[in-house]
Formats: sequence, structure tokens, C-alpha cells
Amino acid sequence: MKISLITDAWKPQVNGVVRTLTETVSRLRQRGHIVDIVSPDQFRSIACPGYTEIRLAVTRRSTIAKRIDAFEPDAIHIATEGPLGHAARHYCIRNDIPFSTAYHTQFPDYMANRTHLPSRFFWPYIRRFHRASHAVLVSTASTRQQLSIQGIGNLRHWGRGVDLKCFGPDQRRPAFFADLPRPIQLYVGRIAVEKNVADFLNNRHPGSKVVIGNGPMLGKMKAQYPSAHFLGRKTGRELSEYYAAADVFVFPSKTDTFGLVMLEALACGTPVAAYPVRGPIDILSPASGAMNDSLATAIAHALRLDPKDCICHARTYNWDSSTNHFLAALIPIQNRAEFPGLAA
Repeated sequence: MKISLITDAWKPQVNGVVRTLTETVSRLRQRGHIVDIVSPDQFRSIACPGYTEIRLAVTRRSTIAKRIDAFEPDAIHIATEGPLGHAARHYCIRNDIPFSTAYHTQFPDYMANRTHLPSRFFWPYIRRFHRASHAVLVSTASTRQQLSIQGIGNLRHWGRGVDLKCFGPDQRRPAFFADLPRPIQLYVGRIAVEKNVADFLNNRHPGSKVVIGNGPMLGKMKAQYPSAHFLGRKTGRELSEYYAAADVFVFPSKTDTFGLVMLEALACGTPVAAYPVRGPIDILSPASGAMNDSLATAIAHALRLDPKDCICHARTYNWDSSTNHFLAALIPIQNRAEFPGLAA
């Protein structure tokens, strides 16, 4: 199958959306599918306000239309609600071509955090974007319920996975951790307002707080929390070593749709402490994580969990199943003559 994948989130960005897409594309290609990725790195771009590491493509709708026409896909998936996603959506609607979309990011909550306006102000944008989609892919039951309440239909499940070849308990321990007071509490992710990192750093549970990741609030956080340890970006095997060496992984976000970092920590045998919100309530089991409106209380409970149970729970998620979900939700284009370039 030839699949056109249009996304405003792609390398070199480091986030759950990019991780999901790259893992899925890799497995699709392993199975013999041909995937054409339309992403911001292929066009002139500008920095996203507040996120200099995120680039927004600047291009004409006609450019995207010609790209899709030339590829002649069997299915079109629009991954994000950004400029490229809008251009591809316009092309599909104008030419009566079916397409699928995905809801990766709690955009209304993100915008509410950024603008201090109620999230309800931003839901019309989301409803309008996904209304014409023949299949809207969602990662969890709670997000599916949320979108259904908001009047978004054609919802299909798209699960997530974890790379067990990379993330596991049998890792050497970073020398940096050797002299840190226990328990070591670890956060991994963007350092940005919507990730709620301050709640993690403000929690009163004793021990050491370690932050891995970059983001627009890094400088401010370093100045405000001098006792915390900020290690910058880590990936792959090195990141796995930090997961495995920590005593508890803390996930303070209240705006994520999933949270792949939780699966990575669990695969390394590290229990998770989180708020009882979308994402954690879908992923964590009583044996692998603790949720409470007080992060300090959740941390205390999580520290009593068995690492073996965490590992077993993580192994119920895999990228092959996730790829099966993605393929099953694609909407085949039945008639190649639907493409303007071919019809001409």
C-alpha cells in the first residue's frame, strides 16, 4: 500500500507524536508499505511561537496538492492540525478524497495554558478540523470519550508501544546517580508550561529530583529550582539507563493524551507516580503506578510497587499491534481517477 502521511510534527522534534509516527513508519516500511512523509523539514519554515524547536512549514496549498498527486497514494493520513495538515485536509475535501486524522495532542488544554483562556474557546477549531475525517485515531478510551462528548465522530483506536530492545531493566547505572540522596525521582519530557513540571519540582517527598529534557522553560526552571538536577536531552540506551536507575518516575502532566515516557519507565522496572487524569488512568495498573491528587502521596505509594510487575505491564504494549491499529483505520482510496492529476 502507498500511504501519504502528512504531519507538522517530525524530526528533529523530540516528543511523543514524533516517536509514534517514526515507529509506525518504520514498521510499515518493514512490512513492504511505501510511505511518503510530508513534513516541515522539507519546506521553508518559521518557529512556533513559544517553541523555537518546533518549526511550522510555510508553503502553498497547491504545493501539497501536487506532492500528493505525484505520489498517487492508496490512502492519506493527516497526523496533525497544523499548516501542512490543513493544506492536505483542504486538498482532500476539495477533491472528495477520503482521509484519516489523529488526535495526538490536547490542543485546547495546551492553548488554555498558553493564553489563560478557557479551553472551550478552542474546541470549535478541533471539531472543524476533524469533522470531515473518515476515521479519527485516538490512543486511549478516556480521550475517545472526551472527543465523543465534543461531538467528534468516526473514532478509531490507535494504541501505542514501547521498544523493549532499548528500554529494559538490565542497564548499567549512571555514575551521576551514585551519590544522590534516595529516592531518586525522575521526570523525562519537554520543560514547558503544559507539562506541569513545576508540580513535580514542588512536591515535598524527600529525595533527589532529576529532570531530563529541554524546552522553553529550562532556563527559568534551573534558576527557580537550584537543588534539582537538570541533565538535558537523553535518548536511546543512555535514557534507558537513567530510567532503570531511578526509584520512581513522576509524570505531572495533565494535558497529555497518552504519555509514552510512562511505558518506557515501566519497561525499565521503574514505577510511575501521576495525577489521576487522561493518560495515566488509561495506562497505569494498580501494580505498575500510583495516582493521587497529591504527587507526594502518589510517589510514596509508587515506591512500594514491585519492579517486576511494572515490566510485565509494559510488555503488554508493542509497536506491532499499534501498527495493526493504524493500518486497520486507514481509508482506502477506491478510485485512482479521483486524483486531479490522473483524471486530467
